[in-house]
Amino acid sequence: MTWKIELIFMPVTDVDRSKDFYTKIGFNPDHDHRVSDELRFVQMTPPGSACSIAFGTGLDIPLEPGQQKTIQVVVPNADEAKAQLEAVGVATKGVEDLGWGRFVWFDDPDGNTWTLQELPDYAAANQQA
Repeated sequence: MTWKIELIFMPVTDVDRSKDFYTKIGFNPDHDHRVSDELRFVQMTPPGSACSIAFGTGLDIPLEPGQQKTIQVVVPNADEAKAQLEAVGVATKGVEDLGWGRFVWFDDPDGNTWTLQELPDYAAANQQA
C-alpha cells in the first residue's frame, strides 16, 4: 500500500492576491471553484510536484494566515531557485549550506514561510567515504 501526500492547506487573508502570488512564482492554478459567496476553493501545484496547496474562503483551516511555516520543498538547485524567486520580486533568505542540504527561505504575502532544500549529492559522498 502506498501513502501519498497530495494536499496541504495554506491559510491566507486574500484569495486573489495569493493566487496571483503563487502563479507568479510558477505554481499551476489547477482549480478555482466558488461554491457560494461564503465558500471558495483554490488548488495550486508547484512545478513538478505531486502535492498541491489549497486555500480559499469558508474553509476550516486551523491556522491563522502567516502561521504555516512547515512546508519544505526539494529543488534541484538552491541558487537557481533563489534567483528565480528574486527575478519576480520575491524576497528570499539563504542560500545556507548545511550538512543535509542547501537552503533558501521565502514568505508568501501573508507571511507563510516556505523552505526550499537542495539535497546533497549522497552518491558522490558515498564514493568518497
